[in-house]
Amino acid sequence: MSDFTSDFWGLYVAVITLVSILACGVFLKMLSSKKVAGSTVETMGHVWDGDLEEFNNPLPKWWMWLFYLTLVFALIYLALYPGLGSYAGIYKWSSHGQYDGEQEKAAARFGPVFDKYLKMDLKQVAADPEAREIGQRLFLNYCAQCHASDGRGSKGFPNLTDGDWLYGGDPEAVKTSIVAGRAGVMPALAPALGGEEGIRDVVHHVLSLSNQTHDSVRSGRGAEKFATVCAACHGAEGKGNPALGAPNLTDGTWLYGGGQSAITETLTKGRNGVMPAHGEFLGEAKVHVLAAYVWGMSNSGGAGK
Repeated sequence: MSDFTSDFWGLYVAVITLVSILACGVFLKMLSSKKVAGSTVETMGHVWDGDLEEFNNPLPKWWMWLFYLTLVFALIYLALYPGLGSYAGIYKWSSHGQYDGEQEKAAARFGPVFDKYLKMDLKQVAADPEAREIGQRLFLNYCAQCHASDGRGSKGFPNLTDGDWLYGGDPEAVKTSIVAGRAGVMPALAPALGGEEGIRDVVHHVLSLSNQTHDSVRSGRGAEKFATVCAACHGAEGKGNPALGAPNLTDGTWLYGGGQSAITETLTKGRNGVMPAHGEFLGEAKVHVLAAYVWGMSNSGGAGK
């Protein structure tokens, strides 16, 4: 890799770029020789409609000078901005530097607003109309791609409006999810449950926990396997464990679907759900407003209480 990061390649790119620009100028000069008065103009041998011929005339002056101007502009641009290999340009511009500058301006303008809300309790922020508008914009920018613009999610992406939370729904738990992210893992349990028949038994027991149609005989056999293999995470009654992110299997809320086929797939193949951490990217103040908005989606009646 050192061959591709040495100074040689920066010089190589710079030389190739400058030679290409100068070659364009020389080529243009060769094609713009003056027409001698009274001389016969050669044709290119192309004829249309019987007598419409293509003559070999020099390029129009206005076009030629416009092309020269583009070459001059290219040289000036490359002197001011990066483009000649590793040469940074007179202005020392970079996309990273521009981004940092824009971030500094944004922080100076909006920082005081976010700092004001950072000093407030999350429930108070959720009750503030201006904070909710700001939180909604943050949500649409950073969260709606997975949870949908209305927060109702989709298969594999939690609904944030129904009051059902895998890791707890109090304001601080919601904020922790945004700051640090979450990694939910449901292992494939086919070997542990005794293969296909064992999975069918447990599926019917899980269906019974949420009062769905099920085979009572299979459910009875599945209850024993559930107590041995599944209860460690979901609890003996299947009500879940927010500390582990293990879902409640009795409330009829399903992240990947609660039908027989979906539960069978979950037990057979397992599930892996990832909520990326946003704390470092957004910063504490923005996360605070965003968390208040997300919490308020399912607690609008209790905001500010």
